[in-house]
Amino acid sequence: MTWLHVFNCSIAALFLLCYSYQLFYIVYGCFKKSKIYPEVEPKNRYAVLIPARNEEAVIGQLIDSIKKQDYPLELLDIYVLADNCDDKTKEVAEASGAIVYERQNKLKVGKGFALEFLLNIIKKTKTLDYYDGYFIFDADNLLNARYITEMDKCLSAGNKIVTSYRNSKNYGTNWISAGYSLWFLREARFLNNVRTLLGTSCAVSGTGFLVHRDIIKKQNGWKHFLLTEDIEFTTDQVIQGESVAYCDAAQFYDEQPVTFMQSWNQRLRWSKGFLQVWRCYGSKLLRGCVKEKRFSCYDMLMTIAPAFVTSILTIVVNTGALAYALIFNTKLIVPVLIECAITFISIYLTLWFVGAISGIYEWKNIRCSVFKKIKSFFTFPFFMLTYIPISITALFKNVTWKDIQHHVSDTIDSLEGNA
Repeated sequence: MTWLHVFNCSIAALFLLCYSYQLFYIVYGCFKKSKIYPEVEPKNRYAVLIPARNEEAVIGQLIDSIKKQDYPLELLDIYVLADNCDDKTKEVAEASGAIVYERQNKLKVGKGFALEFLLNIIKKTKTLDYYDGYFIFDADNLLNARYITEMDKCLSAGNKIVTSYRNSKNYGTNWISAGYSLWFLREARFLNNVRTLLGTSCAVSGTGFLVHRDIIKKQNGWKHFLLTEDIEFTTDQVIQGESVAYCDAAQFYDEQPVTFMQSWNQRLRWSKGFLQVWRCYGSKLLRGCVKEKRFSCYDMLMTIAPAFVTSILTIVVNTGALAYALIFNTKLIVPVLIECAITFISIYLTLWFVGAISGIYEWKNIRCSVFKKIKSFFTFPFFMLTYIPISITALFKNVTWKDIQHHVSDTIDSLEGNA
């Protein structure tokens, strides 16, 4: 079918037009070294904020990794919010030495409300000026021993928001955990790292980031409550002219979902959250692109919109063409199947390349067997393609926060081979 071929080629051309700059990112990232920040005397005081919902299996290990930092511990205060918990998260966190608060609120559910709660407590008990910066982590995270020192160097260099290198505890468990892991490695190496080298803004990705007190004070605590509060926060800051920096030397680990249902629920929330961010901030990003000619606004716009739209259009139109051929004109079945196959193979190879180049470049940081590493390059496209039904579902379904259970109770010493 000629019209279907023209449509698929047009979508491919549009996609290339929108994202060609990210191909440049890959090339640039392969040949440029990461930014190194100068050594500084550790004098900044930090609050570490950890929202935790039923995380008794992992919260103690995170706190232990914070206490093993080579940054002066007297300059660190660890705050844990046992948020709508019905397990022993509070008891484990207290025994590990954290300052622990509890919250029970079934209406205001999500990390944004948890961060608001913790910052309101600090505002009342110490004032927001008491800390120079605020770290935000998920309860399943583990920090490399130099994590806070490296992030402190980046903040001390004048950056107000800093994100970091996200690695995985359980890359080799299955194709789902590997899919997540490769995506985050790609985000660190070929998105955020290059953005910082080129002087544009990175994006905060849920956890493992640091915010200067000036930003927290300006927004009087935390004010982002959409399903993807991280992307909302980043988008809002970019619109206001702020920039997110990336610290490659600060590495942390987190646990990825391993069941398809958990992955579906999490990514459905992300997809719905992206739609919410587009609805609330899309016009402002467009104005930043067109009127103010700010590349960071364009980059964020590409993060929350076009891939979602083009993916849905492609699947709907190709599926519709196949259905038409099956019902009304069987002579078109073979041409439509060929066109669909070509489109699928093109998408698969593109995603394979993205996964493979990320995995090869970050090979030494992936903790699993050679076979599992190579296998993950070939399963990565299937993981990404499952976003299509997820994205379609997000258009129509009411989505709420759901627990992601964490069970990988490794310590930072065992994970990095120092035990």
